[in-house]
Amino acid sequence: MRRNLITAVAVAGALSLGAAAASANTVLKLGTVAFPGIPLGDSMQEALVDNINTISGGKLTIEPHYRGSICGEQKCGEQANQGLLALWTSSTANFGNFGTALAIFDLPYLFKTLSDADKVANGWLGDARCEVAANTTQHRCFEIFASGGFRHLGNAKGPVHHPDDLKGVKMRVTKSPIEYTLIKAWGAVPIPYDWTQLYQGLQTGVVEGQYVQVPWQRIAKLHEVTKYYTGIGGSWGGNHISMDLRQYKKLSDQEKGWLRKAMTEYGDVARARDQAWVIETTEKMKTEITEWYDPNPEEMTAWRKGAIGAWKKAKGTYDGKQAERALAEQGLDGFIVALKQAGAL
Repeated sequence: MRRNLITAVAVAGALSLGAAAASANTVLKLGTVAFPGIPLGDSMQEALVDNINTISGGKLTIEPHYRGSICGEQKCGEQANQGLLALWTSSTANFGNFGTALAIFDLPYLFKTLSDADKVANGWLGDARCEVAANTTQHRCFEIFASGGFRHLGNAKGPVHHPDDLKGVKMRVTKSPIEYTLIKAWGAVPIPYDWTQLYQGLQTGVVEGQYVQVPWQRIAKLHEVTKYYTGIGGSWGGNHISMDLRQYKKLSDQEKGWLRKAMTEYGDVARARDQAWVIETTEKMKTEITEWYDPNPEEMTAWRKGAIGAWKKAKGTYDGKQAERALAEQGLDGFIVALKQAGAL
């Protein structure tokens, strides 16, 4: 009996230690509308979720909830602040629900190319704006990256080469004041319209075009009903991944190091895959539509001119000196002059 009692105590002790060890592992709940099957979701699963488990030896894990299964973009941020989850992603535009820290990334023609956008957003500007986010929103921002690259115009009416060609066209817009102002400045009629009903709206003529990243247009099969595209770029499809700051501060220094390492690797993978996705889907779409038009330099000047009103409307939500530095680093001196003349910088 004594031997059995000792054995029972030993087993109970071992089980207790095992339970304590298990409970010592930290699990971070992630809410996102991304999903495996697209570059952003694949990168998230492989370079973040799987990677951090490897880096930490299973001591720090991420529990992903994809496809908006537990929350939409803004709601995920709210739930993070409530402690219902730890990590979340959204567009930089939807981060606006918590303040203007990332609003600069939504300014049209802030970036010249995808490579420029990745370099600046992953460098000093991303660091600076994420610091502001931490100080003003209770969110610790890790990475800024694109999902689908730049927005481009698609319409069902006919060729659009110059903003004058867009006059009177009913263009679907989001609830973003910047996008509304931009589309209106180009001469179109901005119509707020739900994304999930857009295909039907284009079929019936309630709306006649859209300003969305090409990969997302192709996923939604919008090119089946809008056969004319204009590669104007402009608005970058910025996204972020963040964590509730209070929860981040509770992590040990070692856990913070694991998390930062995995986030950096995830950001690098997500950016590379997104660029490849944009190139691949754009080339496919060009074979499936009536016309893809890339404006000449003179026409691009006209498109950028229409964006100045959007900058003016957004003034006060972005740091003018940081915006000017970003433009100057890309050689966009003429745009800087035009923005200053209009009082936007």
